[in-house]
Amino acid sequence: MSPLIQGFITIVVGVGGCIGYFYFSNLVLDKVIFPAKGPKAGHNINRANQIRPWLFLFPAMFALGLYLAYPVVGSFLRSLYNRSGDEFIGLGNYVRLFESPDFRTAFFNNILWVIFVPAMSTFFGLLAAQLTDKMKWGNIAKSLIFMPMAISFVGASLIWKFVYANDADIGLINALREMFGADRPVDVLQIPFWNNFFLMIILVWIQTGFAMVILSAALRGIPEETIEAAILDGANPFELFFKIKVPQIMGTIVVVWTTITILVLKVFDIVYTMTGGNFNTEILPSYMMKFMFRDDGLATAVAFVIMVVVLPVMIWNIVQARKEMR
Repeated sequence: MSPLIQGFITIVVGVGGCIGYFYFSNLVLDKVIFPAKGPKAGHNINRANQIRPWLFLFPAMFALGLYLAYPVVGSFLRSLYNRSGDEFIGLGNYVRLFESPDFRTAFFNNILWVIFVPAMSTFFGLLAAQLTDKMKWGNIAKSLIFMPMAISFVGASLIWKFVYANDADIGLINALREMFGADRPVDVLQIPFWNNFFLMIILVWIQTGFAMVILSAALRGIPEETIEAAILDGANPFELFFKIKVPQIMGTIVVVWTTITILVLKVFDIVYTMTGGNFNTEILPSYMMKFMFRDDGLATAVAFVIMVVVLPVMIWNIVQARKEMR
């Protein structure tokens, strides 16, 4: 069947199914379950109006349950079985994880990513938003800073692979080292511990533009009267920024911080492209991929650990977003 015809049929069936569901579900509710007639007509109408919103929410709730809740429960149950999936071993996979030095290294590296990347991205984004806010060519500067957001993680990794190349003719770092008299080039991606930070810089470079755009909008939302009053009271530029502006956009800063944190906990492409997890640069998603096609139980256990780590950050993000909307 032609893809065009398939798409047309999908649209017809999907739209027609939604219209049919809403029409017949309301018909059953109003005519069969709570008919608007007889001595209880008013009571039935009120009951029907209370239930009606749930009829509209049911398809979305069902889809979320099918595509989100069910996989989570299924993954957790799968993590309680052995490699082949035919023997229940309880928390055996989790015990294996926390006894593994490689898992502890990946977990520690993830903590480094969570601390460094959101902090630096938010800081540089806030700095860029403030410095470019009043410039005549500020929009051009913002466009250049935001541009990395349009690049995929793999593409950005390949760009930075040239920067880190172990060759003074290609790698920027080694070219600078040679300029200052270094004897031989060095592969920065093989330097223990510090190689993790060289990988983090890539994500900071990408996410700074996102932080800048959100924080720039927040800065422009600060009432001018507040800033003018602070200037009249003798506040210098540093006091104006740190004591007047930053406190008023703290909610936005927290939301940006937590949003980037959630992204960091799921990042995989950069590590896989740059080092493949070698040289002690493993993180939880790349560690999970090691077992994806060899040990389903262990892989799903790692996935569940990632979900448990991400969940508090997501809840915090939702709470802060609701506070911003009040």
